[in-house]
Formats: sequence, C-alpha cells, structure tokens
Amino acid sequence: MEFNIELDSYTHQEIKRLMGSLGSELTELNQLLYLIDKVWDEIGCDNQMLDEDKMTKFYDHPVWILNGLFAEQDPLSLQHRYAISKWITDNRLEKILDFGGGVGTLARMIIEKNSTTRVDIYEPYPSEFAVSRCEQNLSINFVSSIEHDYDCIISTDVLEHVTDPLHLLDKLIQSIKVGGHLVIANCFYPIIKCHLPLTFHLRYTFDRFATAMGLEVIGNCTGSCATIYKKVDNHPVDREKIERMSLVSQRLFFLRELQ
Repeated sequence: MEFNIELDSYTHQEIKRLMGSLGSELTELNQLLYLIDKVWDEIGCDNQMLDEDKMTKFYDHPVWILNGLFAEQDPLSLQHRYAISKWITDNRLEKILDFGGGVGTLARMIIEKNSTTRVDIYEPYPSEFAVSRCEQNLSINFVSSIEHDYDCIISTDVLEHVTDPLHLLDKLIQSIKVGGHLVIANCFYPIIKCHLPLTFHLRYTFDRFATAMGLEVIGNCTGSCATIYKKVDNHPVDREKIERMSLVSQRLFFLRELQ
C-alpha cells in the first residue's frame, strides 16, 4: 500500500513499525486485521475484561489512521462507500451524520456528489490527521455532540465495538427526524479482537430490535453490506421490553453456539 501524506513523527514511526512487521506490502484485509490485533495485544486489551483506559489508548492508536488509508485504496471498501454515498445523493438527503466516520472518506465522497449536503462526523477518537484532511471543506464538520434533526445517520462497523450497542442505537434513532433514515453495517463476528463478544447475539436479532425501537427495515443498500432503516415513529423506546428481548437474544445465541 502506498500513500503520499504528511503525518506527525509518532504516527509515521508507528505506521512504519507496524508495516515493517508484515515482511511484505500491505495489500490484503487480513494483513490489516493482523496489525489491529497486534496493537490490541501490545496494549494489553481483553475483550472479556474491558479496561476503559486501555480501550481509549487502543482507539487513539495510529493503526486506525492506517485502517482509514487502507480503506481508501481497497476496492471493496471503496465500492461499499460509493454505494452508500450514491444512495444518499439519489435520495436528496441534505443533513447527514457519519457516526464513527474515521478519517472522513465517506463524508468526502458524499460531498463530491452533492456540495450542498452537510455532513457531520462524530468520531469518539478523532485524530488530528483526520480533522486536517476535512478542514478545507466547509460542508464537513467534526462534531463533539450530536444534534437531533438529521435526515440520515450512517453507522458502519461501529456497534460491534461498543459495550451497549442497543443503547447507542436508541441514541442514534433519537437523533433523526421521523421519516429519516439510518444506514447501518454491522459485523457481529469474531473476525478481530476488538469486536466484543457481548454483541455477537445481535447477528441474528438486530433487525428485531430495530423494529421494536421504531424503525422499518427497508433493505440492503445496493452495492454495499449496509442495511437501510427508516424511522417511522417518535415514541419513546420501551427500555424494559428491550432489556427482556436482549436477555432472550443472548440465551438463544448461547444455545445456537452449543449446536
């Protein structure tokens, strides 16, 4: 993988060190996942015994800049982002939130297709590199808090990283207009150590939770791995019901895994 960018000394040295450990060029996704797992282990993270300080250090690490740069050169990653940006443009959605938007690749693709669109990026661990790449585009803003009137919220490869994905989903639903959309791609599988096992039961039941929380499942975003959801009502979520559903989902997942 080649890139011609300016990085601070620490970031440059860390990326150089990681890529040097491969013994070859970074060209395949499995190589990138190996590097992310390598950093996870070096920091001492444990997806069964979560340590907030270690998790913060992990998500602040330059390996995530490398992840973003890889996505900008990987044909499949680019295809998925192109498909999502095209769907947003085709549906004339104007106010967008990219939750966990990384280095801003998708946001820039959206703006390239429609310069009148506004894209907020909420990134819990924003790097100076990511912010600097977008600061010349006035239609893209890194935000530290989320508004409540978005036309569309994008969340790709986020929920499997958090300890309470249903709570976060509820927060995202509250932040879009009735009639607005969420574009969500999840990977509730152990393909990488930072995918938290406590989320894996949702691989079978996520759409049921989405429906119970006021969304309509529209279907696949053609050309991507994302699913499109529409907010159909603004009623408060019945948290006790969601908790009961979650317990059932976890138990059924456990039984599936025993088979």
